[in-house]
Amino acid sequence: MNIKESLLRKIGIVGIVLFIAVSIPAQAQLSVGIRGGLSYSGMSYRSNPAIPSKKVHGLKNKPVFGLVVEHYYQNHAGIELDIQYVSTGYIEYNDEKTLSNETQFDYLKIPVLSNFYFGGSGRFHIKMGPHFGYLLKAEDVRREFESTNPNIPILPTYGQPGDDPKRFMYGLTAGAGISKVFGKSTIVAEVRASYELGRPESQDRIFDMSATNLEFTVSYLFKVIDR
Repeated sequence: MNIKESLLRKIGIVGIVLFIAVSIPAQAQLSVGIRGGLSYSGMSYRSNPAIPSKKVHGLKNKPVFGLVVEHYYQNHAGIELDIQYVSTGYIEYNDEKTLSNETQFDYLKIPVLSNFYFGGSGRFHIKMGPHFGYLLKAEDVRREFESTNPNIPILPTYGQPGDDPKRFMYGLTAGAGISKVFGKSTIVAEVRASYELGRPESQDRIFDMSATNLEFTVSYLFKVIDR
């Protein structure tokens, strides 16, 4: 386990403990619900340290859905915990743009986010915090070409026997959105951006890679504990 992974795991544990702790006071407000929408991923990589980073196409219009627990421990400030399913990945083309390789990663993702809002029944939200997850499946959808230069490899496969991708994901998430309160119900529309600090590569077949993800979602929440 490297230093970044160890640090992010500790932050996640602290975040979950804080989430449980602030749910105890009698003045707490707790809502639960569902969240769904679409995600758009992006990826770039460096084959070796001597060459610049290369950007590849991400996957678009992939479904994201899950459960939401939202807790406000004081006016305008709270914590949100999500348990969601999300797909990321990449499409890499050859130089002639005639052939392509496509790989998809399906994750169980758990963001633990600070949630600040402004307004009354109509609200503007800002959210930020770490996320963690586990790789459920890696699939090589299409593999049509290989590198023509053995000294400059392209992105390898991750869904084949022996690839053994890293299962643990971790990174940072930030987002903004609007919500409308209708009695005990709340509708939330938001956009989130995530940056992955980990990577699936476990065999050092390429020097480095980085991934990002955008999520456009709508949530429905129902208040189960009022102030």
